[in-house]
Amino acid sequence: MPSYHAKVFVTLKPSILDPQGRTVERALTHLDHANVTGVRVGKYIELTLSGERPAVEAQLSEIVGNVLSNPIMEDARWELTEAEPVGA
Repeated sequence: MPSYHAKVFVTLKPSILDPQGRTVERALTHLDHANVTGVRVGKYIELTLSGERPAVEAQLSEIVGNVLSNPIMEDARWELTEAEPVGA
């Protein structure tokens, strides 16, 4: 059965305030990086799924939309690639 490697990227929607991003931005300014602005903090998640690609894509879409992100406040996207065979 084929395996796939998924990378999931979750960020707050642009209309949602990002206090973590603001904190990082202030810290960077204090560290003489005042030219850095618009910092946003998000989540990056990796997982491996097994099965036929259409079923894996449907499952991943459900996982991302219902478990790994809050669609009301967050945008999420994912990338799916065929996993390297074990021992390769």
